[in-house]
Amino acid sequence: MKKRVMCVFGTRPEAVKLAPVVHALRQCQALESVVVLTAQHREMLDQMLRWFEIEPDYDLDIMRHGQTLSELTARVIVGIDQVLTKFRPDMLLVQGDTASVMAAALAAHYQKVPVGHVEAGLRTADRYNPFPEEMARRLTTRLASVHFAPTARAVRNLEAEGISENVYLTGNTVIDALLNTVKRLQEHQIDTSLYGGVDFERYQVLLVTAHRRENWGCAMSEIAQALRQIADEFPKTQILYPIHKNPVVRESIEPIFDGHPRLILVEPLDYVPFVYAMQHSYFVLTDSGGIQEEAPSLGKPVLVMRTNTERPEAAEAGAARLVGVTREGIVAAARELLSDRSAYNRMASVVNPFGDGKAAGRIVEAIEDFLSVKEKVQPAS
Repeated sequence: MKKRVMCVFGTRPEAVKLAPVVHALRQCQALESVVVLTAQHREMLDQMLRWFEIEPDYDLDIMRHGQTLSELTARVIVGIDQVLTKFRPDMLLVQGDTASVMAAALAAHYQKVPVGHVEAGLRTADRYNPFPEEMARRLTTRLASVHFAPTARAVRNLEAEGISENVYLTGNTVIDALLNTVKRLQEHQIDTSLYGGVDFERYQVLLVTAHRRENWGCAMSEIAQALRQIADEFPKTQILYPIHKNPVVRESIEPIFDGHPRLILVEPLDYVPFVYAMQHSYFVLTDSGGIQEEAPSLGKPVLVMRTNTERPEAAEAGAARLVGVTREGIVAAARELLSDRSAYNRMASVVNPFGDGKAAGRIVEAIEDFLSVKEKVQPAS
């Protein structure tokens, strides 16, 4: 009888990073898989499912307008508990550090179902930054039985917390998804009207994402002021900002961008047009985690607009730079890349430290190992 694996995700980044694993599981003769959505990001999640050709088996649709993190967590626990009772998996698989991840892992623990954690071991050592993700991933580590670490540093982080059993160094599945998408983009027609008049041929286009909870308020205003100063100082640039739908973000950004012809706000982009924009940008400014992993594979320097990061590997390799959330720090870093071609080339030529595009296969092999359906594979050492 096949062993059963239940894959749970709810946000767009989770879908991107678990999609390669879902497909690898479906190709595995020894395992049966089922996909469960919490739908923490409803609209953006549906876009991902269409692109990666994944049909969910269960859709909890737990989002409610204005709900608190506590309410979200409670709904996920109850919903996952019900699906666990119906499906009775041999393992529950989650990815990352969202409220959905932590709550699904807790629900599985209550039913004594082993949890596999993809992208395990990321840490900032600050429980409130990023908030609430840092504690969500730490708690998920304690609930998990199998840990799929994307980098050697992530393995060391787990070891420092006493986690050394069933830890596998796999690389990051985001690279699997990205390389697959880049390959398919060669045959995919992109609607360039999505970019609000951006001209990738005529301008050096700087791609921006900024929406993290810890940056709301003063930090987001500093980011907006920095972007306007960069555009004013460098007339050959356009700044493309697919802005998050959260009104807190928009209230900080829109008034400062208003009226500037080269500060271009567009609605959030689907994954595929976003990858296209990243491919054709000059460099990226972001407070996102996943983009720090993706952009180096495309040869794009990354300026990380945060005070710390759980992905220091990119900065250590030289592909990214932590620039903080002050106008002065952001402008200074952008100015260097726009003025000094050698500095730009050094960052653009770094080999991506996050993986080779084969992480999903390694994860499925490790699941087979843990569930005793094939010969043992070697965990991380």
